[in-house]
Amino acid sequence: MDADTRLPIALWAGRDAEQLTAWLRAHPGVEVVCRDGSLVYRQGITDGAPDALQVSDRFHLWQGLSKRVAEVAAAHRGCLPNALPDPEPAPQRPSAGAPSDRADTPTRRHAKRLFEAVHAVTDTGRSINAAARELGLDWRTVRKYAQAATWDECVRRTRPRRPTSLDPYLEYLRLRWEEGEHSAKVLHQELVAKGYCGHYQRVKMAVAPLRRGLPIDTPRERPPSPREVARWITTAPSRRGLHATERLNRLLAHCQELDHTNDLVRQFAAMLDARDADVLPGWLEKLTTSRLPPLASLAKAIREDQAAVVQGITTPFNSGVNEGRITDVKLQKRLMAGRAGVPLLRHRVILIAHLRRRHP
Repeated sequence: MDADTRLPIALWAGRDAEQLTAWLRAHPGVEVVCRDGSLVYRQGITDGAPDALQVSDRFHLWQGLSKRVAEVAAAHRGCLPNALPDPEPAPQRPSAGAPSDRADTPTRRHAKRLFEAVHAVTDTGRSINAAARELGLDWRTVRKYAQAATWDECVRRTRPRRPTSLDPYLEYLRLRWEEGEHSAKVLHQELVAKGYCGHYQRVKMAVAPLRRGLPIDTPRERPPSPREVARWITTAPSRRGLHATERLNRLLAHCQELDHTNDLVRQFAAMLDARDADVLPGWLEKLTTSRLPPLASLAKAIREDQAAVVQGITTPFNSGVNEGRITDVKLQKRLMAGRAGVPLLRHRVILIAHLRRRHP
């Protein structure tokens, strides 16, 4: 891509440094090259245009940081449920002397018996396979119970129900049921008049617990995924929604590592906004000493390409126009059902772009 004319120059297949080197040598005079953090491209540009200024693209810098934040969140997956609000009303804890209702279910009693039987054999020093033969169980089952610290860990948890399009109308269904309307067909017609677009069967299933004297099954919110937490942290606070802000604040208050990661991300964002790379060495040192392996790995990668990263922070050069053309190439491939080769794509992308510029 030519950053001045914003037109595509060449398109080729492959990601090897030799091809890029040959192209740059055949087209001398390149002064600035904006690229991602690929070592292949870095080497190709160094060999083909040694005098050109290399700039590490800001978008790819932020993308690399976001991936490391997701890795940090994945390493602290056990903290993620703390982002959810406390249930209202909070369930009462049973007293020490009172028997637990949950422990009286057949599933939990079976898990407790298996846990005690497995540990009675494996705690004597016998192997997993030997214990499996003695107990007549599959070795995977024995391994699961042997590695568990308590029998409660071996009980399969019920997954929370996913939210549906009917959820905003559940309170209305409950009120209408209490008023005496018990026909699912009539209730469905009333919801359709209020804007509900779902099927009658979903309404019928929703009121089924009410027929048995049970409350409507309301959805339970799932803990955020590591990618979702990374998106919360890397989004500017002014652009975060209230829902995400509240959950992120709960999570950061509980997890010191994620709170430290959030501070480091905000510091890098401030560098990009101010186009000030003077504090970059100190920020890299904080990554190294953070005791978070993904961030320490990022610091090492940036130090190896620090000159280009500084240019990416302080100069206005970026690969935005190139990313737009890449999207265009993908669109052309989809339009031709993936059967377009490089020669045809070269004509469709490069020649048509120049023709559009000449004949708008």
